[in-house]
Amino acid sequence: MTDTGMTSTVVEAETVSQDSPETVWWKGAVIYQIYPRSFQDSNGDGVGDLAGIIDRLDHVASLGVDGVWLSPFFTSPMADFGYDIADFTDVDPIFGTLADFDRLIAKAHGLGLKVIIDQIYSHSSDQHKWFEESRQSRDNPKADWYVWADANPDGTPPNNWQSVFGMGAWQWDARRGQYYLHNFLVEQPDLNLHHPDVQNAILDVTRFWLDRGVDGFRLDALNFGMHDPELRDNPVETVFKRPPTRPFDFQRHTRSMSHPDIVGFIERVAAVINERDGCFTVAEVGGPFPLEEMKAFTQGDERLNSAYNFDFLYLENLTAENIRSTQADWPNETAGEGWPSWAFSNHDAPRAISRWAGDCDLDHYAKLIALLLMSLRGNVFVYQGEELGLPQADVPYDRLVDPEAIVNWPETLGRDGARTPMPWRNDGNDLAGFSTVEPWLPMTEPHVDLAVSAQEENPNSVLNFYREAIALRRQCRALREGRIDILKTSKDLLAFTRREGAEAKICIFNLTDKSLELNIPFGEIFIQVGEHSKDGQLPAYSGFIAAL
Repeated sequence: MTDTGMTSTVVEAETVSQDSPETVWWKGAVIYQIYPRSFQDSNGDGVGDLAGIIDRLDHVASLGVDGVWLSPFFTSPMADFGYDIADFTDVDPIFGTLADFDRLIAKAHGLGLKVIIDQIYSHSSDQHKWFEESRQSRDNPKADWYVWADANPDGTPPNNWQSVFGMGAWQWDARRGQYYLHNFLVEQPDLNLHHPDVQNAILDVTRFWLDRGVDGFRLDALNFGMHDPELRDNPVETVFKRPPTRPFDFQRHTRSMSHPDIVGFIERVAAVINERDGCFTVAEVGGPFPLEEMKAFTQGDERLNSAYNFDFLYLENLTAENIRSTQADWPNETAGEGWPSWAFSNHDAPRAISRWAGDCDLDHYAKLIALLLMSLRGNVFVYQGEELGLPQADVPYDRLVDPEAIVNWPETLGRDGARTPMPWRNDGNDLAGFSTVEPWLPMTEPHVDLAVSAQEENPNSVLNFYREAIALRRQCRALREGRIDILKTSKDLLAFTRREGAEAKICIFNLTDKSLELNIPFGEIFIQVGEHSKDGQLPAYSGFIAAL
């Protein structure tokens, strides 16, 4: 890796007091997301699998993270690459077997890692046995397990709802002579979570994976789980955060999702999960009112532990004001307030470094946002390859497989560029140790240069900086679970304190491309990106955590 002259420095911080009260493992945890298709291929078919994950868990443990989140590995026809599930309680053969999953749990636990898995409660595959039965008639035992509706008198769909993937949200089915709802692909019919039998079946799925030893669940698209039973039209959207690129963007999705009864279902889910000590739940929350729903889903002790939205995942430019506003939404002061989670990148969004770095050296910028992420109050999700500073991959049109990317090309970057294979070795093989055959998505040359093996031996690498930043967070309760207080500064300077008991840290960042005046007192610097100036100036793209 190139030495750019920009530096990162770490000084050992004081360790956590041994008499500090114990807290649950997940509060302030750093969790590493694995996208199984692209992590490690163990059998030479070009697709990552559970055995490959087992082989690479030592790398994950070496980062110092608390656990892993596994994206879907369940039985699926792969129309949406695993988010269209045909059997909620089995492993797709492309990924392995239930025995492989049991081995993965054992290996992870042996390394001190918790295992969190995706659960998709809002929809299934159209090849799921529940849907195959439901579509046969209007009076079979599972007739109402999905969302069915008659056509309008002129044959058109029952309302104006649009799907996320750029088409109408209703699909005609000749067997029943009705439309069924699909908020995502046609192959992903929506479950009717208003139905108590559907809820009970989903709770049985939850118990199945708890019995296999999982430590938590990430609940995908949870607020899509319940719709307006009256099937009223969505209102028209009039305010756009970014130019619309699909029909879905032209509506406020207040009827097709986010029904208030979802909270009652969440409490049922939480009651089952909370029967197991130390189990963690986090919801993905999109839609028109994500903050309100995040707070509702995590309020008190009888709902979920945490939630995250797309505050940062689709953000085009990172600024001090972005951080101030998101942190102010969780002020530490409301009784029963939930606990947020934060991610800068994941499998659904273009990689953050490509969205935000501008003209800054990519390695340097990767370290800067890593330090920022580790300083925020809440849980932290690190997406595979983020610890290497991987930029968004350039996937040519003829290699695209993501249905959203294909429909919206070239107006959006799509998801394929964030899902390309993990580079493990830069030993001259252009497959970088991921597989022995051409992978399902191409391995890109810039990623090979950033492979794990290339960074392991470089003490100034992005990889080793991640290890240092995560270690500091684990050492300091103030960073891991303390309160956050934003300091009044100039518009572009970001400064906040983290406190827990007698321990306090100050975190200061310059996310701009110009030097900023720094007139805030601070003590010993524990970790920094960029040299701290002695003349009262904080250089461009720099930051540090120091004693207060």
